[in-house]
Amino acid sequence: MELLLYSIAGIIVIVVIAVSRKSIVAGMEARSDINRENKPGDTEEGIEDITNENIEKTNEQVKIINQIDDLILIVDKFKNIKFFNNSAKKKFGENNLNKHVATLLRVPDLLQNIDLVLLKKETITMDLELSSPSFQFFKVYLFSGPTSYVDDPDSVVLFLKDLTDIIKAQRFKSDFVANVSHELKTPLVSIKGFLETISGHAKDDLEAQKKFIPIMLEQADRMESLIKDLLSLSKIELEEHIQPQDKVNLKEILNNVEDIHQKNLKPFEFKNNIKDDFFIKGDHEKLIEVFSNIIDNSIKYSDKNKKIEINCGQGNGKVIGDSYTVSIKDNGIGIPTEQIPRITERFFRVDAAKSKKVGGTGLGMAIVKHIVNQHRGELEIKSEAQSGTEIKVHFSKF
Repeated sequence: MELLLYSIAGIIVIVVIAVSRKSIVAGMEARSDINRENKPGDTEEGIEDITNENIEKTNEQVKIINQIDDLILIVDKFKNIKFFNNSAKKKFGENNLNKHVATLLRVPDLLQNIDLVLLKKETITMDLELSSPSFQFFKVYLFSGPTSYVDDPDSVVLFLKDLTDIIKAQRFKSDFVANVSHELKTPLVSIKGFLETISGHAKDDLEAQKKFIPIMLEQADRMESLIKDLLSLSKIELEEHIQPQDKVNLKEILNNVEDIHQKNLKPFEFKNNIKDDFFIKGDHEKLIEVFSNIIDNSIKYSDKNKKIEINCGQGNGKVIGDSYTVSIKDNGIGIPTEQIPRITERFFRVDAAKSKKVGGTGLGMAIVKHIVNQHRGELEIKSEAQSGTEIKVHFSKF
């Protein structure tokens, strides 16, 4: 499958370069004809007609290039961006023309390969892996110029084939098997042991069956929660590089979260202080999952009658541009300061016994982290042992 994708990508780029070079040659021949035939009697109108015809041809090529899902950039010998198609604009932003390519792709191997193409005028292919703001993987083809977009012979075309979904799917398979094998082993062993006991010497012991069956059901529920959270986390990781584009209201989302947890929040002193609308760019259902997981942790790790409070207001510079900050604060058992950096790791639990007792899977905050990353937001955790926890989530305004 990957070989087919690479072949198609190669064919597209070769066609693009061939058409571009043909246009350059045609343009040069047209200019030569003008120079030869431009006698005193010639008018400027004739020159404009030929020039406009070439411009129309170039515009048609640009339309074609802009329909391609893959990313195309052209840089000059100084590695400044002189052209990029619509797909590249969507990926990296609109205002990158004439900027150094390292401002978008700070990868030493890529910069070195651009120099090699300029020197040897040969095509180079390479793998490009990015980790920020989320994992991305590209197959990159580098071609020597000129093109109809940049007539400088010392220029390089970068064709980026996005293989992020394929690579993530491959890693997802291996990670999922490893995680399932490790985390499901304990409940499976427990259930098997109880079943062997009930079907063996305790098969006629009703008291033993009454004792063991609820424990088996509890372990089965734990397995179900683990599988559900693992599938959810893996799906989110696969889509993390795709930023949501919908206009959503944080007030509406947090009201929905309050409704979902209404029953479990009754024993607490709960306050949702959000009265105004706060619009951000996001995915409604995924943001409900973010705040639902955070509220769920506040409920699980706080004593009854303790305070849980939600606030939202202007951001404080944690993300670029104007932003909003959602704060969820509780007076629960808190987190030791030295363990805060590990809270978003898969299966990390501050108190493993407490987590298992309240039905935690150790995946909730990992899910929160990846969804916030997908929204190009920022997650901030403040806590001390026995002093409660405040989790802030920062989002750019819509």
